[in-house]
Amino acid sequence: MINAVGNPQTLLLLGGTSEIGLAICEKYLEKAPMRVILAALPGDPGRDGAVAQLKAKGATEVDVIDFDAVDTESHPKVIDEAWSKGDVDVAIVAFGLDADAEELWQNQRKAVLVANVNYTAAVSVGVLVGEKMKAQGFGRIIAMSSVAGERVKRANFVYGSTKAGLDGFYLGLGEALAEYGPKVTVVRPGMVRTQFSAHVKEAPLTVNKEDVAALAVSASDKGKEIVWAPGPFRFVMVILRHVPRAVFRKLPV
Repeated sequence: MINAVGNPQTLLLLGGTSEIGLAICEKYLEKAPMRVILAALPGDPGRDGAVAQLKAKGATEVDVIDFDAVDTESHPKVIDEAWSKGDVDVAIVAFGLDADAEELWQNQRKAVLVANVNYTAAVSVGVLVGEKMKAQGFGRIIAMSSVAGERVKRANFVYGSTKAGLDGFYLGLGEALAEYGPKVTVVRPGMVRTQFSAHVKEAPLTVNKEDVAALAVSASDKGKEIVWAPGPFRFVMVILRHVPRAVFRKLPV
């Protein structure tokens, strides 16, 4: 239960070794000690480090449960296990997959895998978490989207299209859940300095994961539907959404 001063007691991180997801957990732990549940891929070498990281930041308990994004048949069991000790106050959807953009649109197997992880799995857990929070009558979902999904560009259109789908689903989920109490915040970062983006040339307005975490937690606390990271990206995207396609395709990647 979220306490009287607005602090959650239990967090669920779907994508339990995500650098941005862990940074969001750390930001919450700055506010108060709490229990954290990490849903992570079995055999992920980062699991033990993630547990140690959060315990060092003050987590009262860190539970780890197996979560394979592409195995959607197992997701009901995963979410039931996450709720097995009581209500979950905040669920962070922060798993994702990317690859070389030029290879993706020419490699059917890899393109389908990215789509299944980034979109299909995100919808799967979103429906299940939404059901749990609807039943408990409260809760917050933070979904990690991307500005790449706001207007999909040629340079990374496979990845961008998956984020466009995720973005639309979680905005709709927020509207569907609103009358029942839970809130959904979609976070749209540009490039973030993590291992996930290390293979890509750094773009303008690149931010640190700690900056994204601070914006995500603040926006969720305020019940905002959408937040951009950094904030000025909101105005950049307002302009880009209205640029004619013939001009848009000529813009630098």
